[in-house]
Amino acid sequence: MQTKTFQVEGADTTLTVHLATNFWQRFRGLMLRSTLPPATALLIAPCNSIHMCFMCFAIDAVYLDKQGKILKIASHLRPWIGLSACWRAHSVLEMTAGQADALGLHTGQKFTIQEAK
Repeated sequence: MQTKTFQVEGADTTLTVHLATNFWQRFRGLMLRSTLPPATALLIAPCNSIHMCFMCFAIDAVYLDKQGKILKIASHLRPWIGLSACWRAHSVLEMTAGQADALGLHTGQKFTIQEAK
């Protein structure tokens, strides 16, 4: 699985992002994983809805459009319970619950891929 560094435009906030781009990576998502390190996320693309079946920990889901703009943040989604969707989204970042707040993320912000130096 490929890994990139995402940065919030106009801020010092960076996030290590694992890219789930093929069917099996998107299908598995974070199912059966025990946790994620802080400031780390899984980007599922394309994707505009998620479920919490077979999840072992709560997550924040950050929905992005094709340009990387945050459309919606669904916080503290509990394992095994419910669904979350944002019909206009192109992709979703899944991260440990509370990380969206800890990183200061909010709707309208835009992520860019930070180029290696």
